[in-house]
Amino acid sequence: MSQSADYRSGKGHRDENFPVASHLVSARHRPIIMAFYDFARAADDIADHATLTPDEKFVQLDRLEASLTGTGADDPTGLRLRAALMDCNLPPRHALDLLKAFRQDVTKTRYADWDELIGYCTYSAMPVGRFVLDVHGEDVSTWAASDVLCTVLQIINHTQDCGKDYRNLDRVYIPQDMLAAAGATTAMLGAAYATPQLLNCLHRLTDRTQVYFDASPSLAGEIKDTRLACEVAAIDALARKLLAILKQGDPLKDKVHLGKGAMLATMITAVAGTLVRRVGSGSTMQRGSQGARP
Repeated sequence: MSQSADYRSGKGHRDENFPVASHLVSARHRPIIMAFYDFARAADDIADHATLTPDEKFVQLDRLEASLTGTGADDPTGLRLRAALMDCNLPPRHALDLLKAFRQDVTKTRYADWDELIGYCTYSAMPVGRFVLDVHGEDVSTWAASDVLCTVLQIINHTQDCGKDYRNLDRVYIPQDMLAAAGATTAMLGAAYATPQLLNCLHRLTDRTQVYFDASPSLAGEIKDTRLACEVAAIDALARKLLAILKQGDPLKDKVHLGKGAMLATMITAVAGTLVRRVGSGSTMQRGSQGARP
């Protein structure tokens, strides 16, 4: 019987726009976060696989879920996350929510409006931040700001990959009503560069994402664990840099990417600012964190 590893794209955490369990995070938390990332990466690769039929994708996603929940199957990726969750006394709820999004990806290829896109992000993005917060024992009150940050990261990825998603998967996350309002069509996403109408639509989507982002309180300021707050502050700063690039560029022809130097400088500045604010407010660097919630 095939396993999720047979359908891997080769993409890993180092290929992401944002750090995944970087060394800013306490070493004792990195293994479970990486197990969660590998699970999500495996499910994403299955949902996006070029030759699997929809039914075959559902079978593989079901195998991942069964391995995660202990109800059957023996997929190593699911078993590895199951073991890590059991060690930390955490439920599989966030990974199961992600699977809802990947199953949706198999059959749903268009999103009518902003609300429908946010509904998708409820399962495709928000569980990631909630999981990391749970691993660190943070209060559920931090989920709201985390949901916004994770959704912004997801929409950035959707926008930068809009041409590739359309050409390779016939999948369009750009809201249909925004395309129509700008006089753009989904077919325009298949071109080598954006028409003025499509560019107008993509820039409007970026602007709306920025407004959504700015209306949320800073997640880093709500987090008790200083190391995690530094990681989150760095991700927040990188997201703002990428939004600025998207506001000016054409993702069909331009690579939406920060070079290693710019990425490192952005992260260092964000971390330094977080530490200065914490020292100024009387906070100190925690040794590790509160740990996983019982």
